[in-house]
Amino acid sequence: MQIAFVVYPGMTALDAIGPYELLRSMPGSEVRFVAAAPGKVVTDSGVLALGASHSFDETPSPDIVLVPGGSNGTVGAMNDPALISWLQAVHSTTTWTTSVCSGALILAMAGLLKGVPATTHWVCQEVLGSMGAIPQPDKRIVHAGKIVTAAGVSAGIDLALWLIGEIHGVKQAEQAQLEIEYDPQPPYDAGHPSKVTPEMLAEVRGKLLADAQKPTVATTSW
Repeated sequence: MQIAFVVYPGMTALDAIGPYELLRSMPGSEVRFVAAAPGKVVTDSGVLALGASHSFDETPSPDIVLVPGGSNGTVGAMNDPALISWLQAVHSTTTWTTSVCSGALILAMAGLLKGVPATTHWVCQEVLGSMGAIPQPDKRIVHAGKIVTAAGVSAGIDLALWLIGEIHGVKQAEQAQLEIEYDPQPPYDAGHPSKVTPEMLAEVRGKLLADAQKPTVATTSW
């Protein structure tokens, strides 16, 4: 089973790396990090880089596609004609087309979420709705047919576990969960807008919107 993780400048690394750590362990999996061309892709930190192992042209029919979000790279990815046309083409033959965080906006830009229930990072829910999707802000994972969307950043791990369970069954998913010791016990309980004060919500929203305006670092060769 070929799994294609989309990578692009300004993406959030954990959106892809969290699911990658789980999905790469599935029996028979072949993992690819895909972009317009192989090479280095600098994430939204401006420091950490991921490597695109294959081009879009080299990956015409993946079984699973995962599109990550990015604090300052999502808009650029939404306006990348090579990425959007590739998503439109491969979606016709994928088994699962998925996104994490604001990656849902990229799927929506490709026209894949019109009238489809979907979720994304809480700060992007309104935009997602304006693009024709049916936002599900209170759900961490939403599956509608073969499209599966996950909420913000860390929800990608839950998405990957869900996929493993669907493909290989509960036992395999539980074994994968145990392998990475995914047993969340956060010291704080502020992971959703419904759990914080309006003041904190406004402060974090402002920070995220400011981060989105920062310039991205372009893809370069190794």
